[in-house]
Amino acid sequence: MIESLTGVVSNIEIESVTLNVHDVGYLVFCANPFRYEENINEKVTIYTYQHVREDAIKLYGFKNRDERKLFEKLLQVSGIGPKGALAILATGEPTLVVQAIEAENEKFLVKFPGVGKKTARQIILDLKGKLVDFLQESGGEDTKLIAIDDDMQLENYELEEALEALKALGYVDREINKVLPKLKDTKETTDGYIKIALKLMLES
Repeated sequence: MIESLTGVVSNIEIESVTLNVHDVGYLVFCANPFRYEENINEKVTIYTYQHVREDAIKLYGFKNRDERKLFEKLLQVSGIGPKGALAILATGEPTLVVQAIEAENEKFLVKFPGVGKKTARQIILDLKGKLVDFLQESGGEDTKLIAIDDDMQLENYELEEALEALKALGYVDREINKVLPKLKDTKETTDGYIKIALKLMLES
């Protein structure tokens, strides 16, 4: 088990980042890879989970151990795979997910891609009462969006990348189109667009 990797973020894709550790590039799948766009060509530590299947071995990466802990808990729920667990964590606010589970808030949970009423109920049945320590320990990540100066030019590819990332998480065009007008009215990085879109979709 690889507990963490410390290296330079050399590339960011829709579903993953490449972390260069002593001239070895590790492909690490993340809930929102663009959270690392401010760290491109910089050294960071990514906490990892190694998922082994018959046809693939993948590394999943997280900003901190709390996110990884919740990811591991979600994988224990019937009907939740790595992709579904990443989609739930993509907001960068895992504490909200835990609070929804503890409050048996199915309405909140079904807003995530691939989570229907049956799966939401299963999440609550399997995890309620098992995440109390998480709430007590987690200080929550600073989710402040990266500011962009007025004189900076934002190209369309920033928004396009964000839309592709949302699709990779499992959101469909119908859901994305609901929040698209508000996204077009803002100037953000790719990470900023993703965070705004997820927040709007969870609030709707």
